[in-house]
Amino acid sequence: MTSKEIIRKGEGENYNYSQDHCFIKLSSRQTNGELCIVEDTIKPGFHLKRHHHKIMTEVFYMLVGDLELIFDDETIILREGDTITVPPNVWHEAKSVDGGKMLTIFKNGEFDIFLEQLSTMTEDDFSNQELMKSFSTKFDIYEE
Repeated sequence: MTSKEIIRKGEGENYNYSQDHCFIKLSSRQTNGELCIVEDTIKPGFHLKRHHHKIMTEVFYMLVGDLELIFDDETIILREGDTITVPPNVWHEAKSVDGGKMLTIFKNGEFDIFLEQLSTMTEDDFSNQELMKSFSTKFDIYEE
């Protein structure tokens, strides 16, 4: 990144999926893969399967609503204004019954590129378990 960049409310690359609507506020392309920031509007019934990262650190900051984070040793409910940092190699799962909004910071991850490439996939791609496992691994996402 060589100059300032401002991304206003409702702006940024956006990906509207069945469970959430993401706006990229800082692309990993601008930080040599070191940092990515995503504003995520979580839709009611959101469920992110249990997974972990070997390199990436995630920081979740709840702006609106609640998010249930399930770890091996405890479950934590994030509420408006709460922040949690999930380091590499920590298994976690996320759920939200009513939805909400959060800011997620990814350190050493290209989650924005993951979302970008995910948006180009077909239903056949999604049903191909081997392809999806390889795709997720490429972006440091490991599921059971």
